[in-house]
Amino acid sequence: MKFVLPNTCSAPSCVYGKKKKEKLKSGSLVKQSVSDHIYPDLVTLGGLLNATFGNATELIISIFALKGGMIRVVQQSLLGSILSNMLLVLGCAFFSGGIVFNKKEQVFNKATAVVNSGLLLMAVMGLLFPAVLHYTHTEVQYGKSELALSRFSSCIMLVAYAAYLFFQLKNRNMYDPVHEGGSQHAGSLDDEEVAEISQWEAIIWLAILTAWISVLSEYLVDALQGASVSWRIPVSFISVILLPIVGNAAEHASAIIFAMKDKLDISLGVAIGSCTQISMFGIPFCVVIGWIMGQPMDLNFQLFETATLFITVLVVAFMLQDGSSNYFKGLMLILCYLIVAASFYVHVDPASVGELLTTTISGRILKTNLPKARS
Repeated sequence: MKFVLPNTCSAPSCVYGKKKKEKLKSGSLVKQSVSDHIYPDLVTLGGLLNATFGNATELIISIFALKGGMIRVVQQSLLGSILSNMLLVLGCAFFSGGIVFNKKEQVFNKATAVVNSGLLLMAVMGLLFPAVLHYTHTEVQYGKSELALSRFSSCIMLVAYAAYLFFQLKNRNMYDPVHEGGSQHAGSLDDEEVAEISQWEAIIWLAILTAWISVLSEYLVDALQGASVSWRIPVSFISVILLPIVGNAAEHASAIIFAMKDKLDISLGVAIGSCTQISMFGIPFCVVIGWIMGQPMDLNFQLFETATLFITVLVVAFMLQDGSSNYFKGLMLILCYLIVAASFYVHVDPASVGELLTTTISGRILKTNLPKARS
């Protein structure tokens, strides 16, 4: 049985909009709690913490959506989070940093970019093979081989991400921030910022806000389909574009702030590190969770979505290969994201429509039977 919080507007679009605003505020507080404990000599760990707690929103939404059998919403929201971080968040960081420091070229450590680009390509490979297997109709057992391959690949990707974390944290010297002129550790102690809250206060706030986001996520998922019908917007556009923009708002702000302070390595860790974490941990984790729940969550993200991710990874990899950034690169990434957004606005996903109709019909049947059960 579900209950509706008292409010002045009960339409699905109004509920959806209110939940987005509340999640935006909660995500910003989570990000503030983590950012207050980033030290200049722990750029790698700082970017990792920002990415981890920034992705908590997407993972919580995915678990609630999986619980309701909305597999396509899970796939598209995770995909949209990757696209948003790679194109919009990183593009805005490059653009804002390039505007503030327009008289010099901002630089970052290429080792971080190369490793993350390799992991993103590995994630694309994991998503590509199930899709190719599905569309070429070459499965040994139709409907089973694709799911088995997805679960096996997910376990491999989780092992690879664990190895990446171990390698990254044990080899922090390789990822020291690089400043103009090739010098490392060029920052001074004067650049250190005083934390606004203590470490235990940050931990308490993270626990409280994570629990609050969990509550909001259930209402957000319930209002998603009603908002799609009310606004006359495809579910795929809401899942891939609108949901990730709200969920990544805190990461967006953090990446821009760090880029404007000439701490581009942290911005890169927040944006690209978040993409790596979602692709190598978030997606495989949801496949495993779906396996436990009995939901057929797989790595077949359909041909359109997989091709979009593959092209996006290639574009970003080329942008990062020289280890420098400027406002023009940022502008190019932002414009690429607008193209992606327009593509999903005119794209109708048959699987999402099927889930929408199934859930709507189930809801109508439930509402019809409720009075009979009471009487």
